[in-house]
Amino acid sequence: MSKVQTLRVGPDEAEQRLDRWFRKQFPHVPQGRIEKMCRKGEIRVDGGRVKSNTRVGPGQEVRIPPLPSEEDMEAQTRMPHVSKADAEMIRGCVIYKDDHIIALNKPAGLAVQGGSKTTRHVDGMAAALSFDRHDTPKLVHRLDKDTSGVLVLARTPAMATALTAAFRHHGTRKIYWAMVAGVPYPKIGTIKYGLVKAPGHGKGGEGEKMHCVHPREVANTPGAKRAQTDYATLCFLGQRAAWMALVPITGRTHQLRAHMAEMGHPIVGDGKYGGSGQENMGDGWGAQLGDEISKKLHLHARSLEFEHPVTGKMIRIEAELPDHMQRSWDFLGWSENDVPNDPFDADEQWQS
Repeated sequence: MSKVQTLRVGPDEAEQRLDRWFRKQFPHVPQGRIEKMCRKGEIRVDGGRVKSNTRVGPGQEVRIPPLPSEEDMEAQTRMPHVSKADAEMIRGCVIYKDDHIIALNKPAGLAVQGGSKTTRHVDGMAAALSFDRHDTPKLVHRLDKDTSGVLVLARTPAMATALTAAFRHHGTRKIYWAMVAGVPYPKIGTIKYGLVKAPGHGKGGEGEKMHCVHPREVANTPGAKRAQTDYATLCFLGQRAAWMALVPITGRTHQLRAHMAEMGHPIVGDGKYGGSGQENMGDGWGAQLGDEISKKLHLHARSLEFEHPVTGKMIRIEAELPDHMQRSWDFLGWSENDVPNDPFDADEQWQS
């Protein structure tokens, strides 16, 4: 491992993203590690915390944490530490595969990337998804740990670049399924509340949450970002619970969970946004609906649609509900055969 060092962006270097500048200095360090070091505050610019997409320019000083040598990184690539059980599990999650892309139905409770006290995650198991390839598949987007559903990895560096751009520029269509407490009114609509991160109460800021900000106040709220979610009610049980289709037009942290809680209809099983302190328009609290309904989060990335960057064909990938949600659906008598693939598509001529 190298020592902590500080590098200055050269006067002849153009302004660019931090991760791109970093990769030029240390080409053996993978993108995922750069993003992780940014999240943990290990990489800093002029003394301040940054994200991997922060712009840096001439004269700025970048703190570089201790880095593994190129030989160490190659050794890690040659000998990934994936247990046999984890390798079998993650391969069993594959729901789509071609020469360029792999898609998983990520289990609820499995983190996508590592972090504080998180050592078991999809990124760490990706080597088991190489199959007949030398390259380890790369993540191109993320899901919350407790959210299940479609998760895409790129099998080549070129595909990783193309898919990352597609997600960033809204070239994909994601539909989530959720069960919420109560029944939203109107039953179809759009939520446009902005979101701002509030620190948690733990010693290291654990438990941080996203707070909703009225659209008129976003510009005047430091750190707030605009967010938009389209929603449609697919089925409901009296006024107690509803099956929702949710489309995140923007991709903010915890966006769907915070938006539904702001409506007074938190997602069932959401202990962070649907606790007893949350005003709730249903019979029970988001984290505790009761009866045979599981206390796990009922949020699932049901489908992902995008144009294949190589073939040009439209790809639509669907993921089956996780066991705890399927049991809830069975208990309430809900069936996927009774709802459209995309309730927002006018061609399906469907009304809730």
